[in-house]
Amino acid sequence: MQDPSVATASLMERVLYEVKRVVVGQDRFLERVLVALLAQGHLLVEGVPGLAKTLTVKTLARAIHGSFKRIQFTPDLVPADLVGTRVYNQRSGEFSTALGPVFANLLLADEINRAPAKVQSALLEVMQERQVTIAGESHPVPDPFVVMATQNPIETEGTYPLPEAQVDRFMMKVLVDYPSEEEEFVIAQRVTGAPVTIEAVADLAQLAALQREARAVYCDPALVQYAVRLVGATRRPQGHGLAEIAPLLSYGASPRATIALVEGAKALALMRGRRYALREDLVDLVPDVLRHRLVLSYEALASNVDADALVQRVLAQVAPPERPLAQGPQGARG
Repeated sequence: MQDPSVATASLMERVLYEVKRVVVGQDRFLERVLVALLAQGHLLVEGVPGLAKTLTVKTLARAIHGSFKRIQFTPDLVPADLVGTRVYNQRSGEFSTALGPVFANLLLADEINRAPAKVQSALLEVMQERQVTIAGESHPVPDPFVVMATQNPIETEGTYPLPEAQVDRFMMKVLVDYPSEEEEFVIAQRVTGAPVTIEAVADLAQLAALQREARAVYCDPALVQYAVRLVGATRRPQGHGLAEIAPLLSYGASPRATIALVEGAKALALMRGRRYALREDLVDLVPDVLRHRLVLSYEALASNVDADALVQRVLAQVAPPERPLAQGPQGARG
């Protein structure tokens, strides 16, 4: 009988294979998108235009037979453009509800920091509650539901800073960089060649089962405590031997960061063919989970110190578990 964790890894490999038939490179980005899917989290992506962010999510939606919607955020956007509104029918004399584009399995919020506060508030509700309220009536969004929001780091004119409460709702912030010259050569050949037809290799029921499996992955209490210490070091650096970074931080990460580290490590372990999480699974995700949750002080900004540098200092200082989990408990093995 096949180990369920091996079957899961095989299914995720088939999904990745289908996506990579279209998308060249961006392995780390693709892995983080799948981790967010399995852990039922949301992604904040920062990268310059033209790096296949939209193409990746659209292709993934086809591979899992899910629905995909893209919203271009602009300064004149209003909440009804996202969640929908009530429409009056003159023939019947009644109002009906027209649901907005947030009702999709994979939602791409392009240039999210270009929309005003009211729009961000509407998106905040659907990200946290996975429902929208129109005229006092609640409408649940499809399951699974993942928001992937993009930010352009080279444009600041006409943008609004995202509220800290909303930024904290994103499980991870991923930085997407330019492809290598070899990858760009393949991109040029693939885009200018014959179009590729994507086949659905998984359905939404299978994805829901994978999400349940990810939640059931074993995470040793010592590993959870390690996540707590890492996050705690960003709030009280002096207590963890990091007094030198205390003036550089105005606020540390919230408890959502600890939850995201544990859930992300479980999802990553499942993708790697295991039903138990290792320290490496958690450490791999620490920069993506913490970088957007740290509020830097003016001193840090004046010194050109970024959040990633502070995260690396925390990782170097906070000791991992004394007895790292080398294998899962008897009940978690295949």
